Amino acid sequence: MKKEKKEYLKGIFRAEHKNAKVSPKKARDVARAIQGMRVDEAVNVLTFTPRKSARLIKKTLDSALANAVSINDEIEEVNINVESLVVKEAVVNDARTLRRFKPRARGSAGPIRKRQSHISIVITEDSPTDDK
Repeated sequence: MKKEKKEYLKGIFRAEHKNAKVSPKKARDVARAIQGMRVDEAVNVLTFTPRKSARLIKKTLDSALANAVSINDEIEEVNINVESLVVKEAVVNDARTLRRFKPRARGSAGPIRKRQSHISIVITEDSPTDDK
């Protein structure tokens, strides 16, 4: 069986934030906005977006960037230009949902779902594609 090269040797770096305390539906709007952008532009957009999900996605993007810089410094085979990094994909998936119940009229209970999400960001050295 042929072994695959490590992803970082191909210039692909990733970071994940598991069980982020934000609903996936709210976070997906922000994640879609940064896909295909250069990393420095994406950081600027996320810094000035007034949403909680933007803060969490920025934290994950900073982690992926730190992974790229760290691997670039440690491994001689990897030669990347940090300024040319692009957000290849920013995905927000469902995580577990905490179920709570709130008392309602006439002795019944209404469900409350506290949703969480997994934020995954992949950055690569490729240039952005202009399919628009």
